[in-house]
Amino acid sequence: MNSTISTIVLICLLSSKSFSQVPQVAHGQLIRWADFSSQYVKPRHIDIWLPPGYDSTKRYPVLYMHDGQMLFDSITTWNKKEWGVDEVLGKLMNENQISPCIVVGVWNSGPGRFADYLPEKPWFSVNENWRKALMEEPQARAFPQGKPVSDNYLKFLVTELKPEIDKRFATLKNQKNTWVAGSSMGGLISWYALCEYPKVFSRAICMSTHWTAIYRIENNLFPEAFIHYLKNKLPKPGKHKLYFDYGTATLDSMYKPFQEKVDLIMKKKGYNQQNWITLEFPGEAHSEKAWNKRFDKPMLFLEGKAN
Repeated sequence: MNSTISTIVLICLLSSKSFSQVPQVAHGQLIRWADFSSQYVKPRHIDIWLPPGYDSTKRYPVLYMHDGQMLFDSITTWNKKEWGVDEVLGKLMNENQISPCIVVGVWNSGPGRFADYLPEKPWFSVNENWRKALMEEPQARAFPQGKPVSDNYLKFLVTELKPEIDKRFATLKNQKNTWVAGSSMGGLISWYALCEYPKVFSRAICMSTHWTAIYRIENNLFPEAFIHYLKNKLPKPGKHKLYFDYGTATLDSMYKPFQEKVDLIMKKKGYNQQNWITLEFPGEAHSEKAWNKRFDKPMLFLEGKAN
């Protein structure tokens, strides 16, 4: 493993570290549900961002975002970087480029992040001996009972968290207005959520999607397992939108050939520029800074206002 990838492995493992300080936001209002409990996954913080001018007599779309501790305030993050979700969305809303929405930042589970976000059905589709060997990979050692728990993570989102959000806030509960977003492993679980629950989620934002799952290409069966799953499970385009992107530096430099294969599937399934887009960002790395710079792109695309 080269030094660049080694550094990224360390970064991704450290990003699971928990911080209890409530983030400060430049726009809107942030509410924290601390240690939200679940029968399916470990308890975790939930940060709910309400847009500027939130009015409980109105109704708002809801964007569920993974790695919630990295979204709002660099002072509270492990690496002092953030997505700046409140700044990006606040600006777009103030300029009337997008409609107001609620963001639900779902914290990752620390060392169990990889198990939560790795699509479970593709994992079980690959050779058992290869799966056993993979358990020696650093990120896989945190698997509870030796396997991913992403199906349970999605049950948590859909059957436990979403009903509570819909009960306590002024949401548009229907599929059209329920979205999901993430980067890296969060990109994987976002398209997986759309495929597993196409009647719940209508739109998925998948930034710097970690198609390799682990940190090498050689002797890696994950990309083809993901591609095979998408061939069979990607929902029809009529009621769905997907956004993909990738940079060309650091870990993102591994993704292009696999994203191109996914793009072919999108075309074969009938997706077009109205309901799917893949963007390449030359020179951009695998980082919150990069995702912050381009987070406006998927949000504009979701509303049909992308250039």
